[in-house]
Amino acid sequence: MTIAGEMLIGAESHRGSDGDFRAVDPATGAELEPVFGGGGAAEVERACALAWAAFDTFRETGLEARAVFLETIAANILDLGDALIARAMAESGLPRPRLEGERGRTVGQLRLFAQTVREGGWLEARIDPALPERTPLPRPDVRQRHIPLGPVAVFGASNFPLAFSVAGGDTASALAAGCPVVVKGHSAHPGTSELVGRAIRAAVASCGLPEGVFSLLFGVGNPIGTALVADPRIKAVGFTGSRGGGLALMA
Repeated sequence: MTIAGEMLIGAESHRGSDGDFRAVDPATGAELEPVFGGGGAAEVERACALAWAAFDTFRETGLEARAVFLETIAANILDLGDALIARAMAESGLPRPRLEGERGRTVGQLRLFAQTVREGGWLEARIDPALPERTPLPRPDVRQRHIPLGPVAVFGASNFPLAFSVAGGDTASALAAGCPVVVKGHSAHPGTSELVGRAIRAAVASCGLPEGVFSLLFGVGNPIGTALVADPRIKAVGFTGSRGGGLALMA
């Protein structure tokens, strides 16, 4: 799979024009190809609009279909093979065994959430049947279950290019719950992020889900992240990163 330096906004591959950047090999200081184009307000708007449009459909997918989706993402990540590990090594400076282990953890998280989704206990579904003969007032039928909150923004971590990044635990849990995800990829490992993002997007397509279930954005500095968090269609945020970055998102 080719790394093109593009954002993935739904089914569209898009090159941003709000600042260029490259990944840097921390072992040598060499800049890596290709050049990535950062996104801005227009890309955030498009990704959030697609996520919001996908929400009503995705939230009502059956548990089996959602579990298969998560397992398909895991399989697609494994199918990237050594190209994923090699790129992650170049961008992070981490050794091969560490990254192979992290890939295993990432795939394991996705499969664990698939199993949890199938079991269904997390919904905590409850039915209190109607008591029409109750006095002094009848009781109506009351039903309760957990429902998805809405689109989720996920921020990739610098020190975990796989397990806490594009397809990490935050993304896996949000998708398992039925929430579309918009990921802001970390600028330290954009090539790794794009590869994994394409694996997720392929799973969205092969499972017949709305394109807005997943998008991947890149940006230079904090503006794109703050715009994403400030968008009213984003209902939750998964963030692992610096204190300064976290405070900027809170503000």
